[in-house]
Amino acid sequence: MLKNIPPLLSPSLLFGLAKMGHGDMVAVVDANFPADRIAQEAAADLVHLPGISSSAVLEALLSVLPIDRFETPSAWTMQVVGEPLAVPVPVQEFRKALLQQGEAAPVDLERFAFYAQARTARLIVQTGDLRKYANVLLRKGVIACD
Repeated sequence: MLKNIPPLLSPSLLFGLAKMGHGDMVAVVDANFPADRIAQEAAADLVHLPGISSSAVLEALLSVLPIDRFETPSAWTMQVVGEPLAVPVPVQEFRKALLQQGEAAPVDLERFAFYAQARTARLIVQTGDLRKYANVLLRKGVIACD
């Protein structure tokens, strides 16, 4: 065990995050997302966290992962198919978590645009979340010492 690290951040997830550099993307996706295929197409690391919600994973990630502030947007969610103005509960939770950390709200992407953006991810974290649209992409920022 490590101090001050949320316990759901598994060793494989921490390793994947540690390998990421400025501008690299992490996708936190639900159980229905085609994570294995997208990870293969992206040559990305894939970490499975069954039984955990995407919202809980996002909150844990935000405790250790800086979000990019040089290039915006730096967070994306998936639009509801056929209802682009709808805001599903998971997306509401993502917005709240990001705003509580002083980050900008995520930008909504059409479903296939979200898949295309996910193919640029360095790390894909598939949760056990069964809720529709429980998917969020984040671009890693930097930690400055100046």
